[in-house]
Amino acid sequence: MTFREKVVPAPVLSSSLFVLWLALARSTSIGQIILGLALALVVPPLTSRLRPAAVRIRRPGVILRFILTVSADVLVSNCEVAWGVLTWRLRPAQSKFVVVPLELRDPLGLAVLAMVTTVVPGTVWSELALDRSALLLHVWDAKDEDAFVRRFKARYERPLREIFE
Repeated sequence: MTFREKVVPAPVLSSSLFVLWLALARSTSIGQIILGLALALVVPPLTSRLRPAAVRIRRPGVILRFILTVSADVLVSNCEVAWGVLTWRLRPAQSKFVVVPLELRDPLGLAVLAMVTTVVPGTVWSELALDRSALLLHVWDAKDEDAFVRRFKARYERPLREIFE
């Protein structure tokens, strides 16, 4: 390990912290620059165990398709939830907990899956089995549980497995 790697083990993180500190402080005084440099040099070594190992993306072309799918689902789900709220008295939503069996095991893939289910309205990540074999979701309106599981796995889990595994 070189001297530079020992002093600045994560240069992108260090530079980001430095710039963020100056932006939040809204000052480039000598004191703020020194504090920013101190943070940029001290925080990355202290948090090295929290950072994931290097990511190896296997199918980068799938990423764009996945982003477009999630974006479309966010828009459509927002409209569906808004309509469901407006017509609640005419047709109450069929909220339930749904167990989704998982094949995805990569920790970063599971983290992305957690973010996606949080961003898409109408679903909430509730619990992950200890062995990562199943996911418990609360779904705002799940008329057909089996159809929901098939759609969830096809739209989210399968592309993430292609990307990360």
